[in-house]
Amino acid sequence: MKPSIQLRLGQHLTMTPQLQQAIRLLQLSTLELSQEIQEALESNLMLELEEGQEQAPLNGEESLQALEAAEKESAAAEGEVPAENEAIPEELPVDANWEDQYDLPVTRTQAAGSDEQPDFLARESREETLQDYLRWQLNLTPFSEEDREIAAVIIDGINPDGYLELSVEEIVNSIGDEEVGEEEVLTVLHRVQRFDPPGVAARSPQESLTLQVEQLELETPLRDKTLLLLREHFELLASGNKAKLRRNLQLSEEELEGVFGLIRSLNPRPGASISPSGASYVEPDVFVQKKEGRWVVSLNPDCTPKLRVNPVYAALVKRADNSSDNVTLKDHLQEARWFLKSLRSRNETLLRVATKIVEIQQGFFEQGEEAMKPLILKDIADALEMHESTISRVTSNKYMHTPRGVLEFKYFFSSHLSTTSGTDASATATRARIRKLILAEDPKKPLSDNKIAALLSEEGIKVARRTVAKYREAMAIPPSNERKRLV
Repeated sequence: MKPSIQLRLGQHLTMTPQLQQAIRLLQLSTLELSQEIQEALESNLMLELEEGQEQAPLNGEESLQALEAAEKESAAAEGEVPAENEAIPEELPVDANWEDQYDLPVTRTQAAGSDEQPDFLARESREETLQDYLRWQLNLTPFSEEDREIAAVIIDGINPDGYLELSVEEIVNSIGDEEVGEEEVLTVLHRVQRFDPPGVAARSPQESLTLQVEQLELETPLRDKTLLLLREHFELLASGNKAKLRRNLQLSEEELEGVFGLIRSLNPRPGASISPSGASYVEPDVFVQKKEGRWVVSLNPDCTPKLRVNPVYAALVKRADNSSDNVTLKDHLQEARWFLKSLRSRNETLLRVATKIVEIQQGFFEQGEEAMKPLILKDIADALEMHESTISRVTSNKYMHTPRGVLEFKYFFSSHLSTTSGTDASATATRARIRKLILAEDPKKPLSDNKIAALLSEEGIKVARRTVAKYREAMAIPPSNERKRLV
């Protein structure tokens, strides 16, 4: 075959730095956004904060009108300054599953020769959650689209200690795909359990310790004997019956102490090594209030400071001047315009998602947890015609101030449980019902998990005994025999 030059016409996605910024702003928490705005004000002379009186929270429509008015006011102040870089679209296409197209994390663009550390090093200097760390590994691991969705649900169900709080059945129900069964979920779970830190995504301390030993080098002394102990004699380990352990494992006293030493070197809370420590402070992104008989969502004005382009500096930009100073001014002006547009897009999307959540979960605001409806990301995505990845970004580290307290957006999402009537009940409402049954029980005859499952079944909620036990443990409620001793 002779070498030749061919011309081909095609289309492909390009992710500009400006679009990266828009997507990144979408997933920032309130405190992170405040820091981002402060950095933008310090680094871009074209941006300034409008000083004025404190404004009261505005409802959804008023919030968007205020944002649009501020943007128009800023544009008018700039005058007819040429935008010679990229044209800024009216609507930023932040609603896209960019992870499917780009594997690199979204970061601030760096100039050539910059001394700033690259993102994979910067990760070490910023606090991140265990979920952040696991999602980062997920993006670097080859998964099919279906398996990636399963893995995302699994990661969302892992608590700060690193344990999976969702049952396989709950994960299957959350996916909502008839082709996804328990076998598929278990296959993906076993892959996620190979993520760092060792022992993560386990469903019990026994499984977590076993996973950690399995990932040790094959030449590790007493590795096989330790695995045998954890897999088949864990109850003896808990009871401290050394004599029986020595007989069952055929170990000398010295070897058994070596096995114990290996187990003591493991981490019973693998996620704690990743989860940020110290106090956590949150500021609500939106307010939820009942006005004139309807629930109204409004943006927190403290989280949406009024920024504008400095009209004095904008007027210094000259149309035909290509000097270095004028080019710098033009670049700063273009970056300022993009930043303002990205902020507006973030706030619009945040308000739309919050409003839809409140609309669906209105029963919760009126009656409490027992009226919580089952809700998954896909439900909101379908209702707003957005992608699930966008909803995931918007609901991460976002909070709403409600009459029932300051609640994270993700609090309103829970898996579906079947009922005899054919409708679905939410896991949150079921947990609330379990708590109510236990509070009303006879302290001399506390309800067993089997009895609670039977009572729920009489109410039309189909739930297994082990699920009742899992929900009870998640609420830090001791089993019936311990509750009886507490009387």
